[in-house]
Amino acid sequence: MTRTLPLATVALAAALSFATGSACAQAAGKLKVGFMLPYSGTFAALGNSIENGFRLYVNEQGGKLGGREIEFFKVDDESEPSKATDNVNKLIKRDQVDVIVGTVHSGVAMAMAKAAKDTNTLLIVPNAGADAVTGVMCAPNIVRSSFSNWQPAFAMGKVAAEKGAKKAITVTWNYAAGNESVKGFAEAFEKGGGKVVKDLNVPFPNVEFQALLTEIAAQKPDAVYAFFAGGGAVKFVKDYAAAGLNKTIPLYGPGFLTDGTLEAQGAAAQGMLTTLHYADNLDTPRNNAFRKGYALTYKANADVYAVQGYDAAQILAAGLNAVKGDLAKRDILTTAMRKVTVDSPRGKFTISPAGNPVQDVYLREAKGNNNEYRAVAVKALADPARGCKL
Repeated sequence: MTRTLPLATVALAAALSFATGSACAQAAGKLKVGFMLPYSGTFAALGNSIENGFRLYVNEQGGKLGGREIEFFKVDDESEPSKATDNVNKLIKRDQVDVIVGTVHSGVAMAMAKAAKDTNTLLIVPNAGADAVTGVMCAPNIVRSSFSNWQPAFAMGKVAAEKGAKKAITVTWNYAAGNESVKGFAEAFEKGGGKVVKDLNVPFPNVEFQALLTEIAAQKPDAVYAFFAGGGAVKFVKDYAAAGLNKTIPLYGPGFLTDGTLEAQGAAAQGMLTTLHYADNLDTPRNNAFRKGYALTYKANADVYAVQGYDAAQILAAGLNAVKGDLAKRDILTTAMRKVTVDSPRGKFTISPAGNPVQDVYLREAKGNNNEYRAVAVKALADPARGCKL
């Protein structure tokens, strides 16, 4: 005898079946990744390199992370802090992305970090070194794949002091990244017995440096520490050499002074020493494979920005793999992102409790179009994460 189920039971079973199917479809749906990067202006090349690096890793994984296909959204942040809140909200509210990757400019990143913290949106910072992002603004949903402004600057201060410099002048744009960088340099330089006798700056993104160069020539320091990047770095290094200062006063800086800029800087940059968590000629199987893959895909040489984008994708993948792509398991995901050991082209690194890489910082020398490895300036350097309370 055939038993007939009550109509209500059939309806309930159908509803449950539909709900389960919808949940499965949702879990297997595309992961929305929003790039908020500079695609115009001084830092445009940096933004493109970061995106290329991120996409390269995704492509190596067959187009998926944690079993999820990726749908990309893009916003040009224009390196403009006053537009940062509106721009990040385009990704958070309009596009409803699952994760944001950005940015380069530290002032913009500060606004992004605040928005991410307020909305609990997952944020991976692939460049901007603003100390506060993994300091007073630290949060479980914010992780960085790059550096803090303090890290390469502190390493260069240590190197300059070890090379016997006693008096130094610092030069930078007057904005968050520059100001934090020169402070990090001064901390290590003065700890090593040196003294910063003058801090010089110009408004961002001003590239009129003549008055600063005149002041440097008059002061005759033992060394100059400069923080600039992109087009500003090209102009400063060339102007410094044109003034003849490079013949008598060594110009030091974090790697951004010569990364992605050596071809444009030409002879002016040759022999310059910088400190950074990456060197172009790191002769490891991981770096060689990465550079080959990047060159074949984009017909260009990889730089530190591409590495940071690539590693941002690796960190995200670690979290997604831990939860099999299920973003609802947020605590497990963010914990996995912090516990990962990243097998990076720069060398393996870990993530601090505050969300910043703990990594080797290298001393590099500009040779041709490469920033070549010379030594490890500081091993496994961890940012002090001042003010972070998790």
